Amino acid sequence: MKRFTVTVMIDRPKGYQDKYGNVYPISYGFVPGVVAGDGEGQDVYILTRGTAPDKTFTGEIIAVVLRSDDVEDKWVIADAGSSWTVGEITQAIAFIEQYFDSKVVLLESIR
Repeated sequence: MKRFTVTVMIDRPKGYQDKYGNVYPISYGFVPGVVAGDGEGQDVYILTRGTAPDKTFTGEIIAVVLRSDDVEDKWVIADAGSSWTVGEITQAIAFIEQYFDSKVVLLESIR
């Protein structure tokens, strides 16, 4: 399956602390020009085995985080050609997703 490449604007770099006290162990951002269910830019979790980006990141969409109790879903992008399991992704995003009823769906599993 072909993966789509996107460039993310990072508004919450690794180490960012939000107003609720959550510290981001990975970078997080949005895709400009792609509108999500909340009317804002599509939110994206960024997974990389290299140095965490702090301004922008270009990578491949590898999964979608489906939320049954929110107005939007999240995308997961990673370094081109990299492989991540559902378990690895779930663990990496648990710092926020623990507050939602969500599940990770790998794009490879969507046919």
